Amino acid sequence: MNGAQSSMLVQLIPFVVIFAIFYLLIIMPARKKQKQHQSMIQSLKGGERVITAGGIYGTVSRVMDDRFVIQVDGNTRIEITKNSISTVLEAGVEKAR
Repeated sequence: MNGAQSSMLVQLIPFVVIFAIFYLLIIMPARKKQKQHQSMIQSLKGGERVITAGGIYGTVSRVMDDRFVIQVDGNTRIEITKNSISTVLEAGVEKAR
């Protein structure tokens, strides 16, 4: 290697380090969270209490390929996309009234 090629490699090292830090601090945790969310959605069955991204509490009454039907109150049911579920409430956890 001559001097020009080695100095070019030295100049690229800070960019590689910055990308590595960016990957470790931002991309990896986001991927992990996305995988957890997908596995939570895949494991949903009827009868589980959920909170939607819009803040609606409901109970999953029907699971379809691309959406859920949740029962909000009495006979009120709404259809939502699978990605609209933000949280699954554990058994015994009720909303404060």
